[in-house]
Amino acid sequence: MLTKRALRFAVSGVLVTGVHILVASIFIQHLLPVPSVANGFAFVVATVFSYLVNTIWSFSSPLHGRTLLRFGIVSIVGLSLAMAVSGTAEYFGFHYLHGILLVAIFIPPMTFVLHNFWTYR
Repeated sequence: MLTKRALRFAVSGVLVTGVHILVASIFIQHLLPVPSVANGFAFVVATVFSYLVNTIWSFSSPLHGRTLLRFGIVSIVGLSLAMAVSGTAEYFGFHYLHGILLVAIFIPPMTFVLHNFWTYR
């Protein structure tokens, strides 16, 4: 069961990333060519999509206010840690791609554990 959830969580992550890229690109090309605003909007859309796909498919749980609140908290923690990891890499003079790689390696497993043992328990 844990492996199935983890695999579904990974596939969901790829889909959510695709949604973020698609929404940001459409926003920049057709609505407002301001990348920071587009990425902020895309982050919100992708997070809502992430909640839906992870709740219904990855963790086979009903949509519920409690899971929504917990999902939001885990998302904010993940965002904060991603910024901290990236900022730490930058502080130590790493290339920005190394910071992105560190975020990609550490944040998804951490959010999976939090979701599995707290959000959807």
